[in-house]
Amino acid sequence: MEIWEAIIQGIIQGATEFLPISSSGHLALTQHVMGAQPESLFFDIMLHVGTLVAVLAVYYKIVWRMIKEFVFLVRDVCTGQFHWKTMSDDRRLLMMLIIGLLPLFLLFLPVPGTGMKIKDYADLWATDSSILLEGVALLATAALLTIGIFFSRRYSKKVILTSDGRKMRFDGRKKYHTIDALCVGVTQCLAAIFPGLSRSGSTLSVSLMRGINKQKALDYSFVLGIPAILAAAVLSMKDISSDPVEISTGAVIAGMIAAAIVGFLAIKLFKWMLASDKLFIFAVYAFVLGLATVVVALIEQSTGTNLFTGMPL
Repeated sequence: MEIWEAIIQGIIQGATEFLPISSSGHLALTQHVMGAQPESLFFDIMLHVGTLVAVLAVYYKIVWRMIKEFVFLVRDVCTGQFHWKTMSDDRRLLMMLIIGLLPLFLLFLPVPGTGMKIKDYADLWATDSSILLEGVALLATAALLTIGIFFSRRYSKKVILTSDGRKMRFDGRKKYHTIDALCVGVTQCLAAIFPGLSRSGSTLSVSLMRGINKQKALDYSFVLGIPAILAAAVLSMKDISSDPVEISTGAVIAGMIAAAIVGFLAIKLFKWMLASDKLFIFAVYAFVLGLATVVVALIEQSTGTNLFTGMPL
């Protein structure tokens, strides 16, 4: 792999990992259009490390608070001083993050009669010759974003009375409940399986459907993704020894830096667009790309060839 190719891959990974348009879907489509084989597993892990650096750079304050709170939580549990009803805001957020991560263990359940685990289907679908699933998943992303926008605008029309009798517009709940965290966690599992289903977009949309404040929902989605990205990278490390593709150190570093910088900018852009009520732009983009992908996939299935490379599927 040339350095410029690594930079392009890093840019795609950094932008699509956090914008609600699916990094896995875009990488699969890019490889399909270019006729490229899936890249080195080690390189893929390093790109994810780059995006992990980006999200840590934006949310380091919250992450540090959660780390400290986790230490205090262990102490209180061991000394019998933990009480659910009297949790502080930071401890409540930590508990909701833990609950939101629990559904990820579903990915390791075996599928009867296949010898595979649920998570294995993600690699299987991402590396097949067809892009039909990616197109359908992108359409699903567009649908979820649209529904999330609808609920967000619906809730924003509510008016509540303050303790001093003043009227103010309701901008969503600031705190997550257990059912909220579980719904987001299950959605994150689905996004991990289907290439083209955006993790950030789908988890954000589910939070908006549950009536969570837009910025709180986005922050929760990104912070929840930190241990998920880290766990995926660690679990993939055991397969590196069987990776046949060799990539230069320069290409790896270039890809990581590109993913980190673009990822940082993508998070900032997403936060601004959400605050400016421009989330619909991503829904339109996902719909157009998903529809075009489905059309191309159906044509390719009828002809048996890749429309971009002319190679047989």
